[in-house]
Amino acid sequence: MIRVGLLGAGRIGKIHGGNVSASGKATLVALADALPKAAKALAAETGARVDSVEAIIADHSIDAILICSPTDTHSDLIEASVKAGKAVFCEKPVDLSSKRIEKCLKVVAASKRPLMIGFNRRFDPSFAEARRRIKAGDIGNLELLTILSRDPSPPPASYVARSGGLFRDMMIHDLDMARFLLDEEPVEVFAMGSALVDKAIGEAGDVDTAAVVLKTESGKIAQISNSRRATYGYDQRFEAHGSKGMVRAQNVPLTTVEFADAKGFRSDPALPFFLERYAAAYRAELDHFLDAIQSGNAPSPSGEDGLRAQRLADAATKSAQTGKPVRLEG
Repeated sequence: MIRVGLLGAGRIGKIHGGNVSASGKATLVALADALPKAAKALAAETGARVDSVEAIIADHSIDAILICSPTDTHSDLIEASVKAGKAVFCEKPVDLSSKRIEKCLKVVAASKRPLMIGFNRRFDPSFAEARRRIKAGDIGNLELLTILSRDPSPPPASYVARSGGLFRDMMIHDLDMARFLLDEEPVEVFAMGSALVDKAIGEAGDVDTAAVVLKTESGKIAQISNSRRATYGYDQRFEAHGSKGMVRAQNVPLTTVEFADAKGFRSDPALPFFLERYAAAYRAELDHFLDAIQSGNAPSPSGEDGLRAQRLADAATKSAQTGKPVRLEG
């Protein structure tokens, strides 16, 4: 049984902590959070003890650390954990600075300990099946990828101020998904953004509505659109068009029930937000991490995947600010 320590008992920490307890492969030994009330509540649910971050990382009986704390703590906690000999799972992003990520990954490489980054959408059953069909050649050569991601409502401006901006905070999931589906590195990025949903977001120096075009060396094109507002629910879709056909993954509704009368057809809305929409993905993601520890195989997405997604987010931010395409090197 793999013994796990959890750093962060907020909403995503609750998901991972609960999944560890339910996995049958691991036990949640200890958890820490800056808010004692949150830590005690999750400890009561899981049977874990509440301890300090330092004590959990230093505990020789703990095999793996799950990092679900604020972004600005991730790199330091990853480094401390791998130096202590732990396998590490860290929620995205590794850091808001690509340079800092590079330094962190050198420490990870020197430790020879596994690091997995939480791009959970790779593990969504529908997205994973669509990628399998792309890889199998069902649509021929992928030529055009379209990804749509829209949140039901915007975050508070106080969150935006420390988030790193929409491209680094929200779109980074879609940038990783573009890499995952294209199976080829984008080399050129063009982005634009506006504050159309909440003027406070614009006043904080960010955008809430954005579009990005990525191009690979061979000419494949990916289009990504993001909005911080979708009045109809959590909108998560993509379509991959190729030389022999097309594959797409749609939203997941609350139920599949459809009602019809003289006024027309009506169905339930999409699931309300990411915790519900990606519940199965979070479980599969954790299983992959635990299986990698048991087998000794390298988990994926890796720290390098985190770095490459961050570089794309940096390029998108720069492009939106300058109005010019950005070429990526390496």
